[in-house]
Amino acid sequence: MKKKKNAIELQDVCINYSIMNNVSIRKTFLHKKVRNEVFEAVKHVTFAVQEGDILGIIGKNGSGKSTLLKSIAGVFSPNVGTIDLKGHSVSLMSLGVGFKEQLSGRENIILSGMLLGFSEKEIQERSQDIIDFAEIGDFIDRPVRTYSSGMYSKLAFSITAMLETDIMLVDEVLSVGDEQFRLKSLNKMKELINDRKRTVIIVSHSISTLKELCNQVMWLHDGEVRKLGNTDEVLKKYSEYMAPAVKKTEEVP
Repeated sequence: MKKKKNAIELQDVCINYSIMNNVSIRKTFLHKKVRNEVFEAVKHVTFAVQEGDILGIIGKNGSGKSTLLKSIAGVFSPNVGTIDLKGHSVSLMSLGVGFKEQLSGRENIILSGMLLGFSEKEIQERSQDIIDFAEIGDFIDRPVRTYSSGMYSKLAFSITAMLETDIMLVDEVLSVGDEQFRLKSLNKMKELINDRKRTVIIVSHSISTLKELCNQVMWLHDGEVRKLGNTDEVLKKYSEYMAPAVKKTEEVP
């Protein structure tokens, strides 16, 4: 059996944010130095995803999941460490990423496609498929700033699903929108990942979605990899960890 190659490799990746402290006008005039705090969003993360694998990433809010995904997508570079996509094309499905709000949905299809490396002709050939799948009607010719979060996610998913890349990064988009579209999106994802050469990373809070789609899962906790491996094993450990917090929430009147 031919050994699979890695499609994604991360080595000792750290991502930090500078947190600006509130500065009084008096301190500004007196030129007093103000320390900026550094928040470590991702801490020394190392892992690899083989070509054709589907990796799920789970963790509580603020664990660095979306930050890590954006860095893999090239939205920004890590402060420390390396990310190697082995020359593969990559796309990111995420709310709030990539769209120009003053442009229409139709114009954003062209812009997003070109940013993914497709020619204008290739995008035009698939535009109607994207529009039909998104199901947002006349809003396709209205500015994206007028969209609801559901319409935004529908268009974001449709663009990435129809303009297929080697690596797909999905950030919670499958959990947004009406029930009918969620089901359609899930079925489309299953179709896309049936291609054994396509590599997928899915960030989600939905244990059932990750169980259904992923062949391995990474639990990210406070920016660090808590556990990485078999889907059922990792999700079991994560559920056990989260159980006391869920119970406490349910007990609050």
